[in-house]
Amino acid sequence: MTVFIIVFLTALAALFAGVFSNGKWSRYIGIIGLLVALYFSYLPECSFFDQYKHMFEFGTNAALFTKISIVVTILIFMIAGFAFSNHRSHQSELYALMLISLCGGIILFSYQNLVTLFLGVEILSIPLYVLAGANKTDLRSTEASIKYLLMGAFATGFLLFGVAMIYGSTGSFDLYQIQEFGTKAQGNLMFKLGAIMMLVALAFKVSLAPFHMWSPDVYQGTPSLISVFMMTVVKISAFFGFFRLMTIAFGGIVPEWIQIIGVLVIITLLLANAMGLAQSNAKRMLAYSSVSHAGYIALIFFGTTNSSVYNLAFYLFAYSIATVGVFMSLIWVEKLKRECSIMAFKGLAKNEVLISIVAAIALLSMAGVPLTAGFIGKFGIFSQAIVTNPLIVLIAILGSAVSIAYYLRLIIAMFFYKESSFNTSERVSITYNAVAVLIIIMLITLGIYPDLFKIAFAL
Repeated sequence: MTVFIIVFLTALAALFAGVFSNGKWSRYIGIIGLLVALYFSYLPECSFFDQYKHMFEFGTNAALFTKISIVVTILIFMIAGFAFSNHRSHQSELYALMLISLCGGIILFSYQNLVTLFLGVEILSIPLYVLAGANKTDLRSTEASIKYLLMGAFATGFLLFGVAMIYGSTGSFDLYQIQEFGTKAQGNLMFKLGAIMMLVALAFKVSLAPFHMWSPDVYQGTPSLISVFMMTVVKISAFFGFFRLMTIAFGGIVPEWIQIIGVLVIITLLLANAMGLAQSNAKRMLAYSSVSHAGYIALIFFGTTNSSVYNLAFYLFAYSIATVGVFMSLIWVEKLKRECSIMAFKGLAKNEVLISIVAAIALLSMAGVPLTAGFIGKFGIFSQAIVTNPLIVLIAILGSAVSIAYYLRLIIAMFFYKESSFNTSERVSITYNAVAVLIIIMLITLGIYPDLFKIAFAL
């Protein structure tokens, strides 16, 4: 809870910094606060907070996912200076809302109770409804905000209905008491229906098909840096919250829900990769890519072992830093050309070699090409799931092969066009290049020496 309090206070400081100099110091306050929070995430939790363990326990797994989320958020804040250059009048609000959303994620990493789960989901989501509509002059941004709000409210209804049914069956909100009840009362229909309704609600949050309908439009219409935050930090938070719920609270009725997730995974992989091939807009293509990765990540529910949490953490981290790497080039192109079609990237490597290289390596990592972190992440999850469900892993491997086709279209546009379509003297900042180098190093190093992940995050 110490980390939660630090991040929340940082959000308040970033918000009130908007009073001075149009909030230009908010980003630096956010980065400093996140670095302090990252430091405290490596320390033992203060004993004062033991009294709240029945609601919120910052254990080893919670600390791991908190560290990952903070690192990714720091990377996002570091490239935000250029990305938010059109939002000079209200930058402080944007940084503060992202930090508050991160607070919701920290709750989802540590919740012990369905009430805390609900609070975490809502604190994570409500700032995003505002952030999605941050570009006030763009109708697509307004549309994204409204769609996200409506679908979020719809998912919340499912979640609360499911919580009510679970409480009505068990008389408790505690995850472990619910697990004990599920193990003993296998034939309780209300309990099973409640579990399925909560599964559907969180499938909305992680954008598993067919509950993904909101995500391509929302990701495309939302300001690009906010889209990165939603595809990374929000997905990390929602997926680990989802994983905790299903494996702990509903660990006693696995046969009742595991096949439902299997069907959702198959639909997600087939639909998202097919739609990704059909896109000509790079941002929308990456939105469908994000949906497909939700399908790969959901394989973590199959053949769970003691290393499942580690496999999930590694995949989510590798996917997140790769997403930041790709969006670095997309944000640059979008700012210069006011569009982000795949052809808008034509000849980018001739003007900005480094951000083109980081985008290419990130795309290869997303596709699961060997010697990248993405390959190790997919190998870990696939090798776990293949023990119990080889068919679904085969479909996932085919989906990865298909994804290479649409990732390569972007790489070809950047590197293999002789003429450059960028007639500008503007160049990427030192900070932007530094983040690009850092992401390249992480993606390749973790692909060759994956054990460095354990060392870096003190596992």
